[in-house]
Amino acid sequence: MSRLPELYVAVDVEADGPIPGPYSMISLGMAVAGRAELTFYTELRPISDDFVPAALAVSGLDRDRLLREAPAPEEAMAAAARWVNGLREIGRPVFLAAPAVWDGMFVHWYFMRFTGKSPFGATGSGVDLRSYWMGRTGCEWVETRKGAIKHQLGLEGVPHTHHAGEDAAELAQVFEAALRQPRG
Repeated sequence: MSRLPELYVAVDVEADGPIPGPYSMISLGMAVAGRAELTFYTELRPISDDFVPAALAVSGLDRDRLLREAPAPEEAMAAAARWVNGLREIGRPVFLAAPAVWDGMFVHWYFMRFTGKSPFGATGSGVDLRSYWMGRTGCEWVETRKGAIKHQLGLEGVPHTHHAGEDAAELAQVFEAALRQPRG
């Protein structure tokens, strides 16, 4: 029996503050590296009244509209979990983010808080693009900004928009190219 391939699920989050709980994840995007047709996007209703205006401004999302129209976190995260778990028919989902600490912190906290478990496993761990790039090329941390990686891969024309769905697709494309990059 053959083993299903790993599916690198590029994840991007937009949030209205620096940590989950006191602040809210307001959008979540996911895209599978090498499978452009496999994407997921949702906005989420904020979970608190607190927000950092500068953080909220990054996404361009309207907080009042999210409060009125976005799905509750329980609904949004249940849909996200169903999407990730649905991938198991064709492969083994592996969390991927850039940086994994930021996006992973929100995604794992939200899955645990609102669904009781993460489809990415008990620790929510996965691949961090910057760490992967260091190991792949032997470069220093300072050389691992996503823009620098995109430049080295010839992907300068791939936009970073601060829309979680679009940025997840961007990350999937960057990681797909990084996987093909010769080592060191």
